[in-house]
Amino acid sequence: MSVFRRPHRHRVAVLVRDGLLPIELGIPHRLLGWSWDERGDRLYEVATCAVRPGPVRTDADFTVAVEHGPEALAEADTVIVPASHELDDAYTEGQLDAPLAAALALVRPGTRIASICTGAFVLAAAGLLDGKRATTHWASCERLQRMHPAVKVDPDVLYVADGDVLTSAGVASGIDLCLHMVREDFGAAVANSVARRTVVPPHRDGGQAQFIERPVPDAGTSSTGAARDWALRHLERPIGLRELASKESMSVRTFTRRFREEVGTSPQQWLTRQRIERARHLLESSRLPVDAVASAAGFGSASSLRLHFQSALGVSPSTYRRTFRVGAGGAPGRETPLGGC
Repeated sequence: MSVFRRPHRHRVAVLVRDGLLPIELGIPHRLLGWSWDERGDRLYEVATCAVRPGPVRTDADFTVAVEHGPEALAEADTVIVPASHELDDAYTEGQLDAPLAAALALVRPGTRIASICTGAFVLAAAGLLDGKRATTHWASCERLQRMHPAVKVDPDVLYVADGDVLTSAGVASGIDLCLHMVREDFGAAVANSVARRTVVPPHRDGGQAQFIERPVPDAGTSSTGAARDWALRHLERPIGLRELASKESMSVRTFTRRFREEVGTSPQQWLTRQRIERARHLLESSRLPVDAVASAAGFGSASSLRLHFQSALGVSPSTYRRTFRVGAGGAPGRETPLGGC
């Protein structure tokens, strides 16, 4: 009998191992499992599986009862491998034990596969990361690179999507990774709706640094938050570094340094990403011509918008609109009357 009971939903199998971090199991169930279309129909079916069904140890004082075995992997459209705090062969030896290798062999070619945190060691040991860019928790990046020299490990990003293989950094970046998958599957409106219900930022770019020096400003020191808030209200107009710095009464040099400490990227990179997100929203939710979308998002011209869209998303604005326009399969998710709790 099939593990998945909803044939029209995107099927996600979360493969857990002893030493599971419960929060990492909750992330895909909460973010993907709570993605809805405009009719209120769920878009994903998420199932937890293990190499052997039964109790799976966690790093807390409880176990997780897992009903499904590796047969779920053979049916899934997406497979997610969270981390384990117990040091198994994948982490210590760079290879898979026989049962785990047999389970992963069931994954169909073309299936999207992703890892959270040091789950990347499982993907690497299976050879899925060879020749690809990947990341993991910053404290384990050097080990991943040393054990798997064929992998292009990037220690400075939140997540990496290289074709159908995705890897993410520490625990919270699993949220960013799942929102990225929702955004790619069903559009920005659905992803933003999921983020609102979960009360998390709707988008942190994968290229943002893992380690942000000043996520919360020290008491008595200046922040760049007011400048960012102002920029978001004025994305349609040209915005220069000097103008942003003046909003915080800082020099350009001090503002640029403080911005990177707090946000993990440069002001220009952040502005470009916010403009792309504004353009995505307008393409999905309005019938504005591409020229008007480009102007409203601050790109100035349709050609500039096309260039940035192609670079960031790999598609043209028109193709994106056809795929994700509201009412055409990329509608915003329904708000839950329970407030998401």
